[in-house]
Amino acid sequence: MRLRTLPLSFSSILTGSAIVAAGNPKFMGILLLALLTTFLLQVLSNFANDYGDFRNGADNHQRTGPKRAVQSGEISPKAMFRASVLTAILSFAAGIGLLLYSFSEGNQLLILLFTLLGLAAIAAAFNYTAGKNPYGYKALGDLSVIIFFGFVGVLGTSYLHTNSFQIIQILPALTIGCLASAVLNLNNMRDIVNDQASGKITLVVKLGSEKAKIYHAVLFGVAWTSIAAYLLISKAPIVSAIVFLVLPLHLVHLLKVKKNRAPENLDPELKKIALSTFLIALILFLSNLFMA
Repeated sequence: MRLRTLPLSFSSILTGSAIVAAGNPKFMGILLLALLTTFLLQVLSNFANDYGDFRNGADNHQRTGPKRAVQSGEISPKAMFRASVLTAILSFAAGIGLLLYSFSEGNQLLILLFTLLGLAAIAAAFNYTAGKNPYGYKALGDLSVIIFFGFVGVLGTSYLHTNSFQIIQILPALTIGCLASAVLNLNNMRDIVNDQASGKITLVVKLGSEKAKIYHAVLFGVAWTSIAAYLLISKAPIVSAIVFLVLPLHLVHLLKVKKNRAPENLDPELKKIALSTFLIALILFLSNLFMA
């Protein structure tokens, strides 16, 4: 299940819940159902990634990073595919439950729209490295992460709470999307040698290591500029500014990435960025919940 990836996926839901008023009597119910749906989607993505990378040759004995279940022989490809299908069904069921609870007045158009978004999220989770034409092998993974971790996750959650959208909400969505994409970029920088050898074309493979480091810094620059602009423009509680205590950690991280010459040394940084992104989302959520 790669449980260490869950805090990053939960960040979208917490941020989407942080940028709305918590007065809705369904607030906690929507939050919990959204977290459950996201949990299942993330597990689906991890299962499908394990299955797809093995089938396409990216997971092999030369791979760096944590051991993979199918590649190591602990789980058969057939069993992992079945687990992926089952998890897809469960995530769809959880998503439908979330929609029926959120739109209890029976707004059929909104339920249909969000159902289509849910199906798109399931398809994106599976087809990243699995499927007949995986887009993760065509340098499109970063764009997908920004769309689904950022805009769909954050803006979709906020809309479920309020049935409304404000353009300023794009800013925190962009923050989470860029930080999630930075985690993927870091992962791909770590795996660049094996990805090149196995024919997995990631954005890092296209750019090369040095340009990927510049792109990495740009992602953090956009993320922090967006959250700063949001806090300045919006009526977010002043205590939300505590998020800037995370900034020095990210600056140190960028310095390490810039100086790094051994891809395998980037692996410990993955957890730091995923957890710090979750911390940013948690601070925003708690400050809104208790201080707004």
